[in-house]
Amino acid sequence: MGDMTMLDEAHAAMEAAPGDDASRLRFYDRLASAELFLLLESEAEGDQITPQVFPVEGQDFVLVFDLEERLTEFVGDTAPYAALSGRALAGMLVGQGIGLGVNLGVAPSSILIEADAVDWLAETLSNAPGEAEERPDEVFAPRGLPEALITALDAKLAGAEGMAKLAYLAGVTYESGRRAHLLGFVGAAPEAEAGLAQAVAEALTFSGIEAGSLDVGFFAAHDPICASLARLGLRFDLPEPVALQVPGVAPGMDPDVPPKLR
Repeated sequence: MGDMTMLDEAHAAMEAAPGDDASRLRFYDRLASAELFLLLESEAEGDQITPQVFPVEGQDFVLVFDLEERLTEFVGDTAPYAALSGRALAGMLVGQGIGLGVNLGVAPSSILIEADAVDWLAETLSNAPGEAEERPDEVFAPRGLPEALITALDAKLAGAEGMAKLAYLAGVTYESGRRAHLLGFVGAAPEAEAGLAQAVAEALTFSGIEAGSLDVGFFAAHDPICASLARLGLRFDLPEPVALQVPGVAPGMDPDVPPKLR
């Protein structure tokens, strides 16, 4: 079966600790972030696709694989597919009464995810992140944050190539007197702000941390607060931009833009 993928590892951790909610959440986080290959009945037509649907014990499932080679192994030949993120796939399937068959029979992470769980994942991923609207009056070192949250933030931001230069996690007191923790992004592209805020919201959710316990802010590099954040905060360096691909190709090639069911 080749090397273990990150999805395999997350699934193995979940199976090893069936009563551990944190392991279960990490698996669904990995599933949402992964690029998945969805098996189709026929080649896509424009932005519309027809997945192959398989009935299992009275419920319909579509099949996805986290490697193209695994899809080919399952089918036994080449087959039409759409490549999209688990996040986009959940959004496409929500409310359809269709579950996910993941890596069935070809990987350690083989699992059937029922429609209710797909709907839960889509709803969880759609939670609107909050952005700090107040101006911090005081900055202090972060205190008492769970290691699981730090790890989740590090993993999320590692996939945010070119969206901002860096980020600082710090405690703040606002002009109103409210105290909170703030993840302040420096030099974020305006069009990337919503995606970065969503990534932080997902890190909170899938770490098992109560929503709303971390604020998000965006600052220019010359903003005076950045000096305090750099001195007292925990720094996250975001990866440099990667070469852009030519847009407008087949549906599903942008893993976060779902095609339409036909």
